[in-house]
Amino acid sequence: MDQLESMRVFVAVADAGGFARAARQLRVSPAAVTRMVAGLEAGIGARLLHRTTRVVRLTEAGEGFLADARRILMELEDAAAAAAGSHGDLRGGVSVTASEMFGRMHVAPLALAFLARHAGVTVRTLFVDRRVDLVDEGIDVAVRIGPLPDSALAAVRVGEVRRVVCAAPAYLAHRGAPTGPADLAAHDVIAVSSLTPAREWTFAGAAGAARVALAPRFTTNAPDVAIAAVVAGHGVSLLISYMVRRELHGGALVELLPAWAGPPLPVHVVHHAGRRASARVRAFVEHAVVTLRAVLDAP
Repeated sequence: MDQLESMRVFVAVADAGGFARAARQLRVSPAAVTRMVAGLEAGIGARLLHRTTRVVRLTEAGEGFLADARRILMELEDAAAAAAGSHGDLRGGVSVTASEMFGRMHVAPLALAFLARHAGVTVRTLFVDRRVDLVDEGIDVAVRIGPLPDSALAAVRVGEVRRVVCAAPAYLAHRGAPTGPADLAAHDVIAVSSLTPAREWTFAGAAGAARVALAPRFTTNAPDVAIAAVVAGHGVSLLISYMVRRELHGGALVELLPAWAGPPLPVHVVHHAGRRASARVRAFVEHAVVTLRAVLDAP
């Protein structure tokens, strides 16, 4: 049995979340996929997948092996491309992660533009509101908002965003505008749990720092749902500037307490450094940096 081919099949099963879906994508029979994964597990001496009638999940050993398998397959593709002298025509896959809304708004369009330029490349996205470990989860590139922890990853700053407290003009006409953070306790609050998991908002301004305990009337994990609720006049919310740029410029929302917004949040494109960065990943990073700098510098 070809161990590399079995490795490719295993990665396909992990990505697809099931044997049947992977078989359809690979255009082979489900039995062949099952047989190759079972042979791979037998050769390694460890179970890589938990199988049930409805779902396939990675075991702890499978999670570690998946990251190694992605790296080995990527390096093999790069070695073959280098031997063929074909790095001028980029080939292979690039995986990229970002927060869910920033990914949909900005990363997906730039990824599709990259695909239009490079017919031999594929892109896999993971848009989730959690910090993804690039090494453990086999991801090539991440767009991160906020301070970066120390790591061996390379990072290119592409701009900054800021926290924005906002409300609709109709709501403010009825309830009045807060003049300081403490006034927010008297307002209807729309909270985004993925942005502010604690039931308090923190502020920093020329007068110092402030921490306001809140009892939200409406809580959602989806920023776009919160934006729609705020635009409709249901209350006040704390969001990130890129999320509501259009609504603020168009007058659908009004920014509140700008003097208390605190320092801006940096935005970086993060990727593996050195040999881990293939030609296609480097090209994708360059494309993402140029595109995001233009987007984030836009008024």
